[in-house]
Amino acid sequence: MTVPLRVLHARDLPWCDPLVVAAGLRDRDGALALLSDGGPLGRWSWVACDPDRIHIGPVEPAHPFAALRRPEFATATVGLVSYDAGARPATGARSEVWPDLMLARYPAMLGFDHQARRVRVIGRGVDAAAAGAAADVAAGWLQTTPRPPVPDAPALAFTPEAPDQAYRAAVADVVARIAAGELFQANIARAWRGTLAPGGEPFDVMLRLARGRAAAYGAYWRLGSRALVSNSPELFLAFEARNGRVETRPIKGTRSRDADAVRDAALARDLQASAKDRAENLMIVDLMRNDLSRAARPGTVRVERLFEIETLPTVHHLVSTVTGVVRPEVSAADLLEATFPPGSITGAPKHQAMKVIAAHEPPRGPWCGSLFLVDDEGGLTASVLIRTASFERKDGVWRYRTLAGAGIVADSEPEAELQETTAKIRALREALIGDQGV
Repeated sequence: MTVPLRVLHARDLPWCDPLVVAAGLRDRDGALALLSDGGPLGRWSWVACDPDRIHIGPVEPAHPFAALRRPEFATATVGLVSYDAGARPATGARSEVWPDLMLARYPAMLGFDHQARRVRVIGRGVDAAAAGAAADVAAGWLQTTPRPPVPDAPALAFTPEAPDQAYRAAVADVVARIAAGELFQANIARAWRGTLAPGGEPFDVMLRLARGRAAAYGAYWRLGSRALVSNSPELFLAFEARNGRVETRPIKGTRSRDADAVRDAALARDLQASAKDRAENLMIVDLMRNDLSRAARPGTVRVERLFEIETLPTVHHLVSTVTGVVRPEVSAADLLEATFPPGSITGAPKHQAMKVIAAHEPPRGPWCGSLFLVDDEGGLTASVLIRTASFERKDGVWRYRTLAGAGIVADSEPEAELQETTAKIRALREALIGDQGV
């Protein structure tokens, strides 16, 4: 039986750039960089490598997070759950490339506090000596070298998996299903794929995204022949184990940014006033309230903020915040099981929306799944894996796949939804191939 890492050794050191440290570890086994933009939603960045326990495999649909309940993964664990692992009860779909669940435990880790401008060196072990030794390992990763230069665009192509008209037809079909009373909303995506040039690496994409387009939940994770790069702005779950508080921040409603400040401000105002986007957002808020109530104490789930504008480098988003207090016996695994997949990327009712999605899309893999960190108290921070590309190395070449979707409601217009996906994929597309057309 594997012994949990219960002893913690932590000390603070002067600030350095987490991206610099992550670049130095990029090729190490289990290289991990949870890179925040340092804004109000992203106080901490985390960097690590060399996990001592790894789990990769399929899940049982009724209990997709059973492996996370094992004692060895109770703390200090990073995980990635694919969208299909949560959707399978409705769809039966399974990715041929990505496993349902990946978990890795990190005895040594560096935490970068963007507000205090300090680096926390963390070691974990079965006793004080092991924890101290792990902290020394983490301290050895710190570098003061210059920030890595921004590399050239690493991808050779950015190829759609289906023509634009196929997406328009899918949107029209979902609108017809909504009119027939089958569902209220479904998030329908389109996909692109390609290969990286010889010598190109997934971390090059992370470096390009970090140049003025960093997000609150940016991430790079490499395990074996797979890698993930995410520039997600969306929080799925934040769970504080010490007081039971849980928060989710679904995004629904998008406008592309405009270079002209006056027009850009007008677009943001239009989004906040849009009856369609507010209705779309409200449906998902209600869905997330229902999902949280499965794990929360009665009467504690509430909407703290509704229809707020969040402005990113390429888009404006409409965001709401739902909170609750979980029951005393609820763990991070229980909370994920009660709420996954996220409502913002499925639809309402969730089960039927996932069936409709499967009628129009192949398995999604990591996209719109979740990347999460279980902390030393058993708390949880989990992102929604939008603005995300997954990579597989095969025959010496890195192949990638990425998607963008839009929430389809009764008055959705196929062309407008197509353009929304184009706006959402813009930053990642430019990180992959430069400033070229789709």
